[in-house]
Amino acid sequence: MDQPDDEHPIIDHQPIVDPQFIISDRVIINGTVTPVTLSEDGRLRWSERSESCLTLENEVLGFVTDGPKIRIRTVVDSGHGIFCAGHKGNLVRKDFVFEPFSEELQRLWCQKLREYIDSLGRPKRLFIFLNPYGGKRAAAKIFLHHVKPLFDDAGVKITVQETKHQLHAKEVAYALDLSKYDGIVCVSGDGILVEVINGLLKREDWNIAINMPLGVVPAGTGNGMAKSLLDSVGDPCNASHATQAIIRGHKRLLDVATIKQGETKFFSVLMLAWGLVADIDIESEKYRWLGSARIDFYALQRIFHLRQYNGRVSFVPAPGFEAYGESTTYNGESTNKLNVSHAREEEAVMVRDHGYQGPHINLENLNWKAINGPFISIWLHNVPWGAEDTMAAPDAEFSDGYMDLIVIRECPRLSLLSLMTELNTGNHVKSQHVMYLKVKAFILEPGPQTRDPAKEGIIDSDGEVLARGKGTYKCDQMTLMAYDKLQITVDQGLATLFTPV
Repeated sequence: MDQPDDEHPIIDHQPIVDPQFIISDRVIINGTVTPVTLSEDGRLRWSERSESCLTLENEVLGFVTDGPKIRIRTVVDSGHGIFCAGHKGNLVRKDFVFEPFSEELQRLWCQKLREYIDSLGRPKRLFIFLNPYGGKRAAAKIFLHHVKPLFDDAGVKITVQETKHQLHAKEVAYALDLSKYDGIVCVSGDGILVEVINGLLKREDWNIAINMPLGVVPAGTGNGMAKSLLDSVGDPCNASHATQAIIRGHKRLLDVATIKQGETKFFSVLMLAWGLVADIDIESEKYRWLGSARIDFYALQRIFHLRQYNGRVSFVPAPGFEAYGESTTYNGESTNKLNVSHAREEEAVMVRDHGYQGPHINLENLNWKAINGPFISIWLHNVPWGAEDTMAAPDAEFSDGYMDLIVIRECPRLSLLSLMTELNTGNHVKSQHVMYLKVKAFILEPGPQTRDPAKEGIIDSDGEVLARGKGTYKCDQMTLMAYDKLQITVDQGLATLFTPV
């Protein structure tokens, strides 16, 4: 260890007393005696060659003692090193090391640092779902290289559960002892988050369970929720920024939509699609060998061999959107009894036995409007981004109590092709061929294809195929619901997410 000079003998050294600082002291940095201050606003400043600064809330993950030294674990912008500003590039881990003049002062520094970090309300124990099969099957690698090291630096205790099969996360969330954790994190695409929310809402103690903060680390194909959260502050959609946001512990509320058909329910937080978007999303699976290019490839096929569907949508418009549609009355929920051959009967029973039943809304007394088909596409969105490259609903908010409805009825093929190229910017909603509005409640009555009434469509929600009509891709597979009328209502701010701000 480098010794301090004679001007500052260890035995006589005391920290500087200043009411604007939590602690102000001279310490040893790289063998040089250097003034360091921790201010009331959580800024750690020092002047070595030039003034440097760390904010405990944003850059500091945690700290450890290393003999007589204190090692501050940080995550900083790769292009700027240690500084006092926001992060917009790639994040890297970096240690700031200093040595107080005595063991007593080291204990004092550790005490003050710990007290401030604890005051931030950060999570200390997290349950992590890791989906090794999602996206490019890179979740395990992403977790080991970009997620776990940050949690370790922050001193967060983690319990990791790899998902083994579809609905595994839902089963675990349903039975998990939530008292052991400060949050649940999904290292995956959007599907695991949806399973967790459905599992929490199926519990008898759902009203307590749904308050559990949920985090999302992008490691799947779509990553719409992670993109929506990180893009809201201009951060790139990657695992490091998402993990940093979880460690900080900031939270925001999230609307949850209840999709109901008879006694069967599915809880959605991302989107519902019927028509073109659902067809592309689900039917493109047959070209999975093309990788991510399969979406664009199949979208071209669907546009140039365009389908339209008969049907009807009814909705309760948000204030300011009353001009859309024709006035109608509430025509009730579907009483369709699911055919065992077309429904996961066991799953349907689990959903309806107990747990959250949906928001309490008197639907009959609301201002219902309706739009009749045929339709090219119906798209209902809860957050702005449906995937990392798809800003489906640019005006969507996380907890405004409304879903954003995107309707395309008639559109020439070339205009539709041009419209689809604007999805990455959200400018598609400005097209004259698009109706874009906010709704509080929604009823979908899906019908057959206009040109081939023997064939129906697919209803997709949050990556889950809710229903497959006659003649559709894999129509022999069981689904949760039938291709029939379904109802959607929104519960404002029911769930909680870890968020960058």
